[in-house]
Amino acid sequence: MPHSKRKIRKQRGSRTHGWGQVGQHRAGGSRGGKGKAGRGKHKWTYVVKYEPDYFGKHGFHPVTKSSIRTINVGELDEITDQLFNEELSKQKEKKSMVNLNSLGYDKLLGTGQITKPLIIKVKEHSKKAVEKVEGAGGKILSLKKT
Repeated sequence: MPHSKRKIRKQRGSRTHGWGQVGQHRAGGSRGGKGKAGRGKHKWTYVVKYEPDYFGKHGFHPVTKSSIRTINVGELDEITDQLFNEELSKQKEKKSMVNLNSLGYDKLLGTGQITKPLIIKVKEHSKKAVEKVEGAGGKILSLKKT
C-alpha cells in the first residue's frame, strides 16, 4: 500500500532523483544500448564469457539436399528377423521377401555382409549390393523405370 514516506515523495522537485547529472539513469543509454547493442565493442567481455559462439558462421548448409534414403546390405541382414516378426516381410520360395520401398528406403548399397537369401524389392541398387545378395542365394527386383 502506498504511503507518504516513500523515497519518491522525498525526491519530488529534485530533477535527477539522486542520479547525478541530468540524463543519467534514463532510457537505454544507461545500460549501454538496447538489446544486443555493443556486443562487438563495450559489451565484448559478456560475449567472451557467456556467448562465445555469438559471432561468425557455424556449420554447413548444402545448397541441394539429397532426399535418397539408403540402407546397406549388412544392416538389412541384421534387421531381417525383426522385420519378419513385425510382419513387414514375407516368406516366398523359402526366402524372406522384403519391400524396401514400403519401409521408406530408396536405394540398397553394398556395405557389409549378407548371410540369408533374400528377395528384395527396391527402386535403385549398387553393383556390389547385387553381387552380395546373389552370392547369398537371393535376388533383387528393381522397380526403377528404364
